[in-house]
Amino acid sequence: MEDNRNVYRLQGLSCTNCAAKFEKNIRDIQTVEDVQLNFGASKITVHGEATIDQLEQAGSFDGIKVYPERQRLVENKESFWKKRGNVTAIISLLLIIVGYILSFQLGEENPFTIGVFLLSILIGGFDLFKTGLKNLTQHQFDMKTLMTIAIIGAVVIGEWGEGAVVVFLFALSEALEGYSMDKARQSIRSLMDIAPNRATIKRGNETMEIDVEDVHINDIMLIKPGQKIAMDGEVVKGQSSINQAAITGESIPVYKENGDEVFAGTLNEEGVLEVRVTKNVEDTTIAKIIHLVEEAQEERAHSQQFIERFAKYYTPAIMFIALLVAVIPPLFFGGIWSEWVYNGLAVLVVGCPCALVISTPVAIVTAIGNAARKGVLIKGGVHLEETGRLKVVAFDKTGTLTEGKPEVTDVLAFSNMNGKEILGHSAAIEAFSQHPLASAIIRKAEQEHIETYTAESFQSITGKGAKAIINRIVYFIGSPTLFDELTPISNNREKQIKELQKQGKTVMLVGTQDELKGIIAVADQVRAGSPSIIQKLHRLGIEKTVMLTGDNEATGKAIGNQLGLTETKAELLPQDKLNSIKMLREKHGNVAMVGDGVNDAPALATATVGIAMGGAGTDAAIETADISLMADELEKLPYTISLSRKTLKVIKQNVTFALALKVIALLLIIPGWLTLWLAIIADMGATLIVVLNSLRLMKTNYE
Repeated sequence: MEDNRNVYRLQGLSCTNCAAKFEKNIRDIQTVEDVQLNFGASKITVHGEATIDQLEQAGSFDGIKVYPERQRLVENKESFWKKRGNVTAIISLLLIIVGYILSFQLGEENPFTIGVFLLSILIGGFDLFKTGLKNLTQHQFDMKTLMTIAIIGAVVIGEWGEGAVVVFLFALSEALEGYSMDKARQSIRSLMDIAPNRATIKRGNETMEIDVEDVHINDIMLIKPGQKIAMDGEVVKGQSSINQAAITGESIPVYKENGDEVFAGTLNEEGVLEVRVTKNVEDTTIAKIIHLVEEAQEERAHSQQFIERFAKYYTPAIMFIALLVAVIPPLFFGGIWSEWVYNGLAVLVVGCPCALVISTPVAIVTAIGNAARKGVLIKGGVHLEETGRLKVVAFDKTGTLTEGKPEVTDVLAFSNMNGKEILGHSAAIEAFSQHPLASAIIRKAEQEHIETYTAESFQSITGKGAKAIINRIVYFIGSPTLFDELTPISNNREKQIKELQKQGKTVMLVGTQDELKGIIAVADQVRAGSPSIIQKLHRLGIEKTVMLTGDNEATGKAIGNQLGLTETKAELLPQDKLNSIKMLREKHGNVAMVGDGVNDAPALATATVGIAMGGAGTDAAIETADISLMADELEKLPYTISLSRKTLKVIKQNVTFALALKVIALLLIIPGWLTLWLAIIADMGATLIVVLNSLRLMKTNYE
């Protein structure tokens, strides 16, 4: 059965309580089977039948607007001062000022004074009461329900002025929360504006500008200097430097020519390019990034799940405590009813869980958005949290800590063959191989203009090397282990091999069944910044850095020492890498694996956090890993760990502050210092400080 699933973008979704209510209202539509609301990304997925009018009706209590996911939203930049809720709040404030002036001149009990305060309460709190009273009849106890009870209670005991102040402060709190949450979401919206909506396409002799939705795969796209590329594709004509910062976070432009891949949203700086479109608009790299960033916000972090469960029980508990505060002292200890009912109402106001509920999601939304803009794709709050708790980072060697482009450094010839013949025979065999070391030998042979030999009957020897027939003789090329099985290696040759390996070089032997003909040493160049990156990780508190490599022990140790790693594990097959990660997890807890996302897929999946390098254009890297570094830059790793640790700190600060402020406010009841307006200032202050503290994560940069 086909799943009737539609995704919509939302505007006007202001708070987590409103989101929960909106979701429940949609679920109540008879033709809707299921619904998932993503508060951070402001998106909703509806399974079943529902019109946009029905969805907007479900969100009418909060003025929520609904748009199909694919529709480009023209940002409705309504002025802060023109929003209906803000206008009524300002009128309410003006009436409060008039009310207090009248109370000084005519007295608090004067009908005119009471009338002005009542008008202020009705104008400023109309929407609040409408929702709060409806919730009360349906036994839904959220923030608006608590506020409605508190304000009605204040009116009943004759605290007209305080009731009006509470209404105004609540409206102000809602307005500021909506504004700051919108600021946090802006980091995601800015991603959506990266790629242009229209592309210049050549079809036959005609050049036309069309919507990206109408572009087909294999269309030829024309990109002039200074233009953004609208679709992913492959350069078929021209050369230019492309600024890929929007996708990969790389600050230096990348030179592109025929056959090179380009991404939607990147900027063409110099020449004119013709690009063959290779992906539909919904499959481009930037579309995948946006999708995964939005999904990431939906995947709740452990702390967020805990706080949401806590808030579920916390609100009814606060209502019960408020009732006890209001009733017990007058009933059993001769307290004055009006005073203790007032104190109970203050408990109700100060107990609002708003700051607590928003403390985690706003921090995670901000951090994930910041990371995405810098070319780091974090697939969920849970991965952000776990990265912040990392103790050990394990690296694949080739292409991660090293350049991944090995170069031939030494060619030693023995017996009747010279160096050029050794290289020529080796290149002939390796022409059939896909191994990176094979490409190094072929490159070297081409650079030296070596005579080409023809190899036949090529056969790979798993994990050890290969063999082939050249001029009717069977030649072998491979590791010392392979030749140990073929022909004894003399002590003198053994020393030469060990010496080369100590220098961090991979040694390959060339020969026949009976005789060793020569040695080729290949070295993978260490990435320029790798040693300083390892130092940064140790400074960030990473206890152990481990390199996992299939290379021999001596080569692995040489590179490990050069980089300043804590430990090197060499001569590992993919299964061994997997087992090493399992052992590290058992011993140390949280372990990250950094690799290329293809060869290291099992190890990436087993690690607490799998981090893939060079995710741009590599679907496997984006899909396999928990975090993708979109550029092939290891510099992003310390930044990612630093951001994650700061996010954990911010979440802890937020939760601690929100709870501490409430406890302090509640303690003020004992000496009778807690007033209604002080209670709401404490609640509003906590919410604002939590949001502003979280927005600091937008400023996190590289170490």
